[in-house]
Amino acid sequence: MATEILMPALSPTMEEGTLAKWLVKEGDTVKSGDVIAEIETDKATMEFEAVDEGVMGKILIAEGTAGVKVNTPIALLVEEGEAVPEAGAAKPAAAAPDAQAKAPAAPAKPAATAPAPAAAKADGKRVFASPLARRIAADKGLDLSAIKGTGPGGRIVKADVEGASAAPAPEAAAAAAAPAAAPAPAAPAAAMATGPTAAQVAKMYEGRAYEELTLDGMRRTIAARLTEAKQTIPHFYLRRDVKLDALMDFRATLNKQVESRGVKLSVNDFVIKAAAMALQQVPDANAVWAGDRILRLKPSDVAVAVAVEGGLFTPVLKDAHQKSISALSAEMKDLAARARSKKLAPHEYVGGSMAISNLGMFGIDNFDAVINPPHGSILAVGAGVKKPVVTADGGIGVATVMSVTLSVDHRVIDGALGAEFLQAIVGLLENPLSMLA
Repeated sequence: MATEILMPALSPTMEEGTLAKWLVKEGDTVKSGDVIAEIETDKATMEFEAVDEGVMGKILIAEGTAGVKVNTPIALLVEEGEAVPEAGAAKPAAAAPDAQAKAPAAPAKPAATAPAPAAAKADGKRVFASPLARRIAADKGLDLSAIKGTGPGGRIVKADVEGASAAPAPEAAAAAAAPAAAPAPAAPAAAMATGPTAAQVAKMYEGRAYEELTLDGMRRTIAARLTEAKQTIPHFYLRRDVKLDALMDFRATLNKQVESRGVKLSVNDFVIKAAAMALQQVPDANAVWAGDRILRLKPSDVAVAVAVEGGLFTPVLKDAHQKSISALSAEMKDLAARARSKKLAPHEYVGGSMAISNLGMFGIDNFDAVINPPHGSILAVGAGVKKPVVTADGGIGVATVMSVTLSVDHRVIDGALGAEFLQAIVGLLENPLSMLA
């Protein structure tokens, strides 16, 4: 029977996408692992691979179509010689589990045809298998709950069942006889405050010249996530000034030494390193909010905001505390370049326990950044400015001073802990040699 290929969720925040390009045409034979399309998500353009094999019977969504909702049928896959049915007559595949959200470090390339449930295990969990694997299992009398899947998210594919022998597990009969427990009813969501409608706003500007810009996926995602963040996260803000003179001298010395290697360290590279080391010095601040619990991370995974056309990315520098400043600098330059060309894979911008947002290069003295959930904090970095300061001997001098503001999720980090964390960051920046210890 024909199988519907559904629009996949290629990133944790994707709700709809653009089918940028088909790489196969109707009548082409498709094998597992073949790249069949390119899809623009809310963050990047990604290749879309097939899991099942068959013949591309009918393309339902033309390339270039925008706003295709996740789990919408985009094509029909049939077996060799099988007639192509109408889209509604094909057997839909179940929505794929969100592997990206559960395991951000998973390979970036997702599966094409979404997994479908084949049976229930004795513990009530569903077994995910491709339609072709289910048909082969039915013909051979196999118990799918006893087969370990090797496809994405543990999905059972054709290769898993072809070599399996018909030895039904004794638990299968009990599982079939026992009704699955009914899921607990979801608690009603609290109503969010809404602003004026598009029509109401347009009416306010009748007779005035304006250009209407359609929101793309990235801008929609930014708007939704940051609105949610400000409405649901209890922010509080901690501010400190950092004297940068020692850091600027140290940076100049290091840059001379690594100039022959083509390396040029920025102040932001030192901020990243300081934040990563501070997370190790104050481990209770290395945490994220997980709905009904707090997850305390062991490594220092630091996200850094990168401005791109139409929005921003927050690529994550994983294990930043273990890397040299020059290694962090090179990795950050690579991530930023690929972010601007929208070539980052989802696992490269998912995760981290905190973020850094630096607007100092634009002359901004200080600002308050919005926390990017589920992070526990975000550090807003301003420009280094020459200012009069009181010296250690009570005189007046001039120093390069940078203002930083730590936005903190009070559900994760309390005031004293946040202050300790920010103090650790400032201490490392004002004593940069300690970052090499």
